[in-house]
Amino acid sequence: MTEAIRGFWVASATPLAMDGSVDSARLAAHAKQLFGKGVDGVVLFGTTGEGTSFNVTERVATIEAVLKAGVAPERIGVGGGFPAISDSVVLTRAVLGLGLRHVLLLPPYFDRSVTPEGIEDAFAAIIDGVADERLRASLYHIPQVSGVAIPTTVAANLRKRYGKLVAGLKDSSGDFKQFQAFRAAAPELAITVGNEADITRAIAAGGAGTICGMANVMPALVKGMIDGKDVEARMQAAIDVVVKTPSFLATLKAILAAQTGDRAWLRVRPPLRALTDGTALKRKLDELMAPAIA
Repeated sequence: MTEAIRGFWVASATPLAMDGSVDSARLAAHAKQLFGKGVDGVVLFGTTGEGTSFNVTERVATIEAVLKAGVAPERIGVGGGFPAISDSVVLTRAVLGLGLRHVLLLPPYFDRSVTPEGIEDAFAAIIDGVADERLRASLYHIPQVSGVAIPTTVAANLRKRYGKLVAGLKDSSGDFKQFQAFRAAAPELAITVGNEADITRAIAAGGAGTICGMANVMPALVKGMIDGKDVEARMQAAIDVVVKTPSFLATLKAILAAQTGDRAWLRVRPPLRALTDGTALKRKLDELMAPAIA
């Protein structure tokens, strides 16, 4: 079983039933079809999966259902960040008990005034509270969304303190210089990138791969970036199609609905508002995929 997340992982969108609960059957089917397109694993309840809208009980129940549907535990990671450290501990213990090892941990968010020492203390409290050698945590750096950055010194210190229990770091800052700073400060961490346009150069610079959202709708293009093909301009154009809309998450789901013909993908949880149709957006992405990536 892998010690860290490496290769091609997707930050999965979360399909919802009519009552707003997670549609676990659709989620398992989505993961399996991604695996058929060269994806190594899926991270559930991250940013792309509307993770902060789901509590511990919902996340654990969904993972149980996805496992029962035949998705292997080593191919699943889970977003485990909460403002309350105790929630992170409870979730992490529960998923380790189900056979998972990969948990992405945000620093506790909301309080923007925390010090680097406080951030390190928070991560340490989670790892000490879980107290399980099976854990292979990835620190999750997405300050433009969470409001709290992970200092490079904190990443390095945690790796020194806990060794392989702190296996990796996902850098979703979109700043390649930040990726390079993490690599320099903590070279033993498996560092993945969330910004799809950076995948090729990050891997060339020693990165471990990607955990990204665009692969929900364009896995072949992401695979091209991983394989070092000359598709960065096409990837940036595809990213621009999605991020220049009011909601990245609702837009991805609308595109999925158009791609699959399944309007259930349109459903989102408040405070997001669903798009009514993703056909035009799908058409733009189809144009970027033609001709096919050789």
